[in-house]
Amino acid sequence: MKLLVLQNATVKQIPDILALDLLCFDGIWSKEGYKREIESPNSSMLLLFLREINSEEKLLGIGCLWSIMSEAHITLLGINPDYQRQGLGELLLYALLQDALGRKLERATLEVRTGNYPAIALYKKFGFKVAGRRKNYYPKTGEDAFILWRSDLDKPEFTAELEDWKQNIAQKLTSQYTLLPENLKPN
Repeated sequence: MKLLVLQNATVKQIPDILALDLLCFDGIWSKEGYKREIESPNSSMLLLFLREINSEEKLLGIGCLWSIMSEAHITLLGINPDYQRQGLGELLLYALLQDALGRKLERATLEVRTGNYPAIALYKKFGFKVAGRRKNYYPKTGEDAFILWRSDLDKPEFTAELEDWKQNIAQKLTSQYTLLPENLKPN
């Protein structure tokens, strides 16, 4: 059985988080940065684990958002490259948006590399639209970032969209994984 588990990050998980950070983001944040996010009441850091019988738990994904006024700023969303294109990013993004809804936030924003076509497609699928461009946003590569926005999180239509995404994600993932009911919380 391949069990997917979503949970809030803890400080003791930072070594695993740093290893995944290197794989997904080339070491974007430090140990202190992750500790600060985990301990902040204005931040939600979610981890996606794979648990298998007779096997060690494996960290597959990480997502983080900041709650700023009425906005959810998604700062991280990454899936281990060996597990990409399976719908796990959708599950993590869904969980972050569910968290934003629970915090009664009205809109969401994020930056994404202009050349990261799979991520851009994922965000557009969830209703994000390009609102601008940040030149040379990524210092290591000099690559630009698109600024993406999603509004109306506080509207009933968004709750209905979340329900549709929940059904689609569950259908996609349950052919390969077992999902805990709390991973797809009811609205």
